[in-house]
Parts: sequence; C-alpha cells; structure tokens
Amino acid sequence: MATPIDGPRVQAKSGAAKQLVIFLHGYGADGGDLIEIGRQWRNFLPDAEFVAPNAPERCAMSPAGRQWFPLTMRDPNERWRGVTGARPTLDAFIDAELARRGLDERALALVGFSQGTMMALHAGLRRKIAPRAILGYSGVLVMGPSQPGEERVEHAAPPAILLVHGEEDSLIPAEALFLSINLLGEMSIPAQWHLSAGLEHGIDNAGLVHGGLFLAQSFGVPVDFGRSAR
Repeated sequence: MATPIDGPRVQAKSGAAKQLVIFLHGYGADGGDLIEIGRQWRNFLPDAEFVAPNAPERCAMSPAGRQWFPLTMRDPNERWRGVTGARPTLDAFIDAELARRGLDERALALVGFSQGTMMALHAGLRRKIAPRAILGYSGVLVMGPSQPGEERVEHAAPPAILLVHGEEDSLIPAEALFLSINLLGEMSIPAQWHLSAGLEHGIDNAGLVHGGLFLAQSFGVPVDFGRSAR
C-alpha cells in the first residue's frame, strides 16, 4: 500500500509549470537536501516546477533523515526488495503530482542521488509511459530476479538517461556507473554518462551544470548561456 509523501517545492520561474522535475534524495537525507538544485536550475528550465518528496521511512542509521528502504549492506538482495517495495509509494506520488498540474508523463523528469537514483531508474523504467528524462547521480541500476509484474515496460519513446558519478566514490564505486550503462545497453536503452574527476560520493558544480543542460535539452528548452550563468 502506498504511503503518502510530500516535500519542499520550487515554483516555476515563469509562473505556469509546463514541466515537472521530481528530486529523489539519498539514504539518510530528506527533500531539503536536493531542492536547492531546483533553484539553481530555474534559468535552464524556467517553465519547470521542482519538488523533492521526503522518503516514506525514517532512516535507521540517521533518525533525523529518511530512507526509501533500509540498507544494511549485508543482504545482497535488499536493494531489489527495497526498490520494488518503495515503488508503489513513488508511483502514487508521481501520478498525483502530474494530475494536479494537468501534465502528462512526457513533461516529467526524475532526478535521483544515490538511493534516490536507484528509485528513479527502477520506477521510471516501469512507468506505462516513460518520463521524458531520468538523471541519476552517484547511484546504480538495481537488478534482481525476475518477478511477476516487475518486468521492464517496453516504451515506444524511452526516457533520455544521464548518469553522473564521482571518480573517487568509495560508497558506491564508479564501477556502478559503467555496470548500469552496460545493463541499459543490454535492454536497448541508450544512456549518456559523465565521470567527475576527483569527486567522492556527491555532486560537483560540473555535474550540476551538465545535469541542468541535459534536462533542458531533453525537454527541448533553448538555453541562453549568458543568462544561465547569472
């Protein structure tokens, strides 16, 4: 059963949302951890509204934070059980947010960090109509045993995908980036990638700019580089 979730928002700079960007935070954080990126991307995406829901569970390792699912690092199948268990909650939130604005799936982008990237890829690839774009930072495409109803949906128009990772990430090593790109390739889903030199588990300025430009390009929004830099 889906658990209601909500979180901080940044309204569209133009005043009327034509796109919706949903941020999915990492383990032990909350929506406030990523929503500031929305403010930084408003010049790239003036017609986009940004929302960063707080994950449905309190984090066992950081009670002040939230988690999409528990992580013990002891059970090799916990990520798969986690993404499949949390997916109904995320899907219900996406459906409600799109309906409230009268937007369709192709006006949607999912942006995740770490555990949030796992959720963005898992849920986004299983929507009946794919989101316009999926942008994942410092995460991995979670694979598991095939389960009834859990097969990936074949999309007539697959999402544009960009995965960004820190070269020195010790929490989710950079190998996860290339594993995910290869798995997506095996599913005939093209994806772009960017490796941030010297970066640990996080997002640097180059990754932010790259991500903002990727979303603008995915939505077909022309970018004024002079104005975007201000």
